[in-house]
Amino acid sequence: MTETSQPEPLYRLAPRPEEQAALQVACDFVGDELARSKKTDDLALRIAAVSTGRGQAAEMLARQFTKSQVLLWYIDLFHQQKAWQHCQIASIATGASTDATGSIVAIYSPANLDIRCMSDLPNESFDLAIVPIPHQGEQELSRDYLQQGYDRLEVGGTLIASVDNPKDRWLHDQLKMFEKSVRVREHQEARVYLVEKTRPLKKLKDFSCELAFRDCDELIHLTTRPGVFSHRQLDNGARQLLDAVDVFPDARLIDIGCGSGSVALGLAMRDPTAHVHAVDSNSRAIWCVQKGAEQNKLKNISTELNATGDYSQPGTFDMALANPPYFGDFQIAEKMVLAAHRSLRADGRLVLVTKQPAWYEENLPRWFQECEVFESGRYHIASGVKSFAPKEPS
Repeated sequence: MTETSQPEPLYRLAPRPEEQAALQVACDFVGDELARSKKTDDLALRIAAVSTGRGQAAEMLARQFTKSQVLLWYIDLFHQQKAWQHCQIASIATGASTDATGSIVAIYSPANLDIRCMSDLPNESFDLAIVPIPHQGEQELSRDYLQQGYDRLEVGGTLIASVDNPKDRWLHDQLKMFEKSVRVREHQEARVYLVEKTRPLKKLKDFSCELAFRDCDELIHLTTRPGVFSHRQLDNGARQLLDAVDVFPDARLIDIGCGSGSVALGLAMRDPTAHVHAVDSNSRAIWCVQKGAEQNKLKNISTELNATGDYSQPGTFDMALANPPYFGDFQIAEKMVLAAHRSLRADGRLVLVTKQPAWYEENLPRWFQECEVFESGRYHIASGVKSFAPKEPS
């Protein structure tokens, strides 16, 4: 940093409508509980929350009710890390100090806020669960969140669920499966529901899916879960990627953004002397790969939960495989390509599958030699060999 440069300002993001509405109702609910108990200080509640953003509802509850323990749960490590960073930025309302430009400079996070990344909500007991839902989100994942939030409540505990649709019926119908009595709180941009748990659930619905596919005449068993790419089906892009590569003895392969693990499991099955390292930022994806390795009795697969792209044992892999997402204006795709470059040994090869080949035709030569892009079914396979002097992005 030069003498004239200024630190980057820190900004807080406003919560999404469904999370803001859930926060307001939760604060009112805890206030009512205080009034009923005739207490003048804080209640020591155990609160669990998920978030559609940076965990603003969980954070503000932790700041306001300092005797309560608040658990903020994410299944994706990237979102967990972003929420942790965001919750350290103190707002002016909480007494943060500012510099001459008005930028917030005080940084801290509430001591009673625990932000975790894991495949499932911990098997602990809570007094209050907060589950905001985007109305255009993945319905099966939303149902999974709702069930886990309700299941972990103590009898007498309350589930607060919200959705960014003031005319909602879907979320209301889901909650009616838990309890007949569902209270409603109307908001301009959202609808919030309160459900008091009167009895344990008789049976938990299993939202995972077990399926099987063939690769090189071997039957491979795969488990998928809500929130993981290509739930309940084998992605056709993964099929094309498997068909595009061979595995040689003692090969070291890394599957970047492994999802449920179809590519990693297929490659590991082909040669027991090869080693496949599967990495993803989604904790459920890692769970699925580990489950698949167990189902197929594979000992040559390792996993890594990682959101940075700086994976373990860099520069040691013979081949990197990826099925980059199409959203994000190729920013995520570029991060995955650069992560592959760092992971590969000299002369190691990247192989990826895409439906949008133009970007790879233009950009792969920045980092790889011997680049080629060719059709494969309704997809394209892009490939390149690691160069010795890559051109880093400007």
